[in-house]
Amino acid sequence: MAAFDEMRGHDDAVRPVYRDIAEWFEAAPQELITSRKAEAEAFFRRIGITFAVYGDEQGAERIIPFDILPRVITSGEWARLAEGLEQRVRAINAFIGDVYGAREVVKAGIVPEDLILANPAFRPEMTRIKPPKDIYAHIAGIDMVRTGPDEFFVLEDNARTPSGVSYMLENREAMLRLFPELLGRQKIKPVDQYPEELLATLRSVAPPTAPGEPTVVVLTPGPYNSAYYEHSFLADRMGVELVEGPDLFVRGNVVYMRTTEGPKRVDVIYRRVDDEYLDPLTFRPDSTLGVPGLMSAYKARNVTITNAVGTGVADDKAIYSYMPDIVRFFTGKDAMLKNIETYRCREPKMLSHVLANIGELVVKEVNGSGGYGMLVGPHATKAQREAFALKVKANPDNYIAQPTLALSTVPCFVEEGLAPRHVDLRPFVLSGSDKVRIVPGGLTRVALKKGSLVVNSSQGGGTKDTWVVDADSSAGTA
Repeated sequence: MAAFDEMRGHDDAVRPVYRDIAEWFEAAPQELITSRKAEAEAFFRRIGITFAVYGDEQGAERIIPFDILPRVITSGEWARLAEGLEQRVRAINAFIGDVYGAREVVKAGIVPEDLILANPAFRPEMTRIKPPKDIYAHIAGIDMVRTGPDEFFVLEDNARTPSGVSYMLENREAMLRLFPELLGRQKIKPVDQYPEELLATLRSVAPPTAPGEPTVVVLTPGPYNSAYYEHSFLADRMGVELVEGPDLFVRGNVVYMRTTEGPKRVDVIYRRVDDEYLDPLTFRPDSTLGVPGLMSAYKARNVTITNAVGTGVADDKAIYSYMPDIVRFFTGKDAMLKNIETYRCREPKMLSHVLANIGELVVKEVNGSGGYGMLVGPHATKAQREAFALKVKANPDNYIAQPTLALSTVPCFVEEGLAPRHVDLRPFVLSGSDKVRIVPGGLTRVALKKGSLVVNSSQGGGTKDTWVVDADSSAGTA
């Protein structure tokens, strides 16, 4: 089946929501489009929005490719997605709390206990610890794909430290600079309020012991981290301090920040440091990225860590396969957002099916990320499929498999001109003690290599601005 073209549909007729965009780009001279592409690259280079590829021989920072033709979603489509996203993230938070608590989900036979205990992201140190306001995944990134006009599926849940929101914001800024006349034709829902919404969310989950207005900081591993630009970007936009481990210390189970005016209490830490490096007294003793005694302050409920330690247990790809049942168990309703059919190789019957059909499936490591540790069967050679099958047989618990979906495409401006490329979508869901906040749209990632289904920037992917528009509007602001 041919992939659904989001601009032209299945019948090659431009969908109403794309009409203004199609008309503008079709009428624009090629020289204008080429110059705007060059301006976009210069913009991203000037502001320094880059990413690093670990293991890259050149070791150079790269500018993530940006495609100037936006991806458009109608406000009606977005409303349905947002409702489903809120339901899913509420269930994820309930699941994480249950995993480190009574494990009712295990007692009910919904999720096997060994799958939880063997998960590398499971942190026994969190057992019976309740974070302030009982929220674990304060910032979640839910990866979604589209296969038809009304068909959206969740591809992956990111409940640890989801990245990419800086790209979402800078993509919109680039479009405002380069195509103000195009944005003025439609009523596009804004995204620039995200830092304000994030800060409100973080302050809302401050511990009860926080005096006055809570002090929030962003904890980064430092400038050599691949997402350092985003760490500094968000701290700057929120108007809070960007700190590294040595900038903080713990005294009397309270976290303090070193300042020129003396120690200042810290109430909420938006950490971009992995669990095992957060506190050398609890986790890796050789870590220089964390804060000694941080977990003691956390257990004493004197500081909130966002996201909470151990949230990665919910974004395991094997756990993902149980999400429809998890949602139903914790909300009492069927999941509004569908999963992709998933085969758990840990189950003998499913393993046999995967090995027999590996050429037609996408096979992934349970804890893999960044487009690594996976096989796209239809695009792999016979030798690659055979080698991967041996790895799956040797450690079936470490793999899941899914059908190769006909992911939707959006036209992109590539070297050969205008051509369809596959996309996904990462909306960002903020869970505070007062409410759930979701900025309209999120980050669209695009597989710029012809025929590729892998959108990760480390694998040659790029990004697009994502517009949520009123389908019947013809003018407005972004």
